[in-house]
Amino acid sequence: MLTSMKQIRELARGKEARLAVIGAAHASTLSAIAAAHAEGLPGSILVGPEGEIHTIAEQVGVSLDGCEIINASGDAAISAAAVAAVRNGKAGMLMKGSVSTGTALKAVLDKQDGLRSGKLLSHVACLEVPSYDRLIWVTDGGMNITPDLPAKAAILDNSVKMLHRLGYERPNVAVLAAVEKVNPDMPDTLDAASLTQMGVRGQFGSCEVDGPLALDLAVSAEAAKVKGVESKVAGAADIFLVPDIRVGNIFAKGLLYLAGASICGLIVGAAAPIVLLSRADNAETKLNSIALAQASA
Repeated sequence: MLTSMKQIRELARGKEARLAVIGAAHASTLSAIAAAHAEGLPGSILVGPEGEIHTIAEQVGVSLDGCEIINASGDAAISAAAVAAVRNGKAGMLMKGSVSTGTALKAVLDKQDGLRSGKLLSHVACLEVPSYDRLIWVTDGGMNITPDLPAKAAILDNSVKMLHRLGYERPNVAVLAAVEKVNPDMPDTLDAASLTQMGVRGQFGSCEVDGPLALDLAVSAEAAKVKGVESKVAGAADIFLVPDIRVGNIFAKGLLYLAGASICGLIVGAAAPIVLLSRADNAETKLNSIALAQASA
């Protein structure tokens, strides 16, 4: 069990996988990469117009020592070159810089030259919340809009496998819903019950799955006791599987802006972890996301 972003950065140190950056001619991206290198991560592969990369690096005062630059121009060509660096084994993880999200993902999902693994791509956000005794892993609040039961199963499986790579032996998964009882009029509770049974049968590997669970039960064993719900996950949830992207996005941003949480995140399910950042993400979020990719690569 991990309790802090600091522990994620410690796990990342000493790992050898390099980062390939799609569109490195970008000030905040280069600053985040420099901070990651200062933390002990290996030199990155920077893809983009070489002259612009050097110019921007000088402007923001960061060193490119130890970095390899692949000269490319145009979002499509830049994306393809960065993806190729991962596919060919020169890098073990991918990060979007200045190019558009759509163009970057198009290169990742290219049937011939992309990073398809046969799995559904999904987003996992990691939050460190001062009031909770462990890191919170929220999925999927950034990729799949309204997943059906098979998609939720794939999303759950992606997150469990990611936490296994981070050293979790048996992560606790709370399948969230508005209530903790199965209600035929609330499809999310039916999906949660099905996922719980799939977990009991070992379909997600080593993990404890329980749902439907309302959020109060997921984070409070006392709330579960008061409501008469017996659950190994209650009060100790690691992974919070949300019903849809709206819930995940609001949940994560609520913790970030109202509860003083720190956040990072990844796209998982591809052949390598993908750092896909928002324009609103600060330097700490970018650094932690790079470290998470490194630790889970």
